[in-house]
Amino acid sequence: MARAFNKKVRPREFSPNDLVLRKVLHVAPDSKGKFTYKYDGPFIVKEVFDGGAIILNDMDGNENALPVNADALKKYYP
Repeated sequence: MARAFNKKVRPREFSPNDLVLRKVLHVAPDSKGKFTYKYDGPFIVKEVFDGGAIILNDMDGNENALPVNADALKKYYP
């Protein structure tokens, strides 16, 4: 069963200077319910660590202090 599942799973691979979108994990109390944005960004990948941690820069070049998990990101294609 695990082998059948693992056949269909595609690992997320990011490299520096990729454009990504970050999933919004905390919804603001004044949000619009199901019409809120699901993703935030785009961001630029600055550094990729083992285990899936990624450090992001915003489009202005400001570095985010905390690393983000790779499962909360998806590639952005402009």
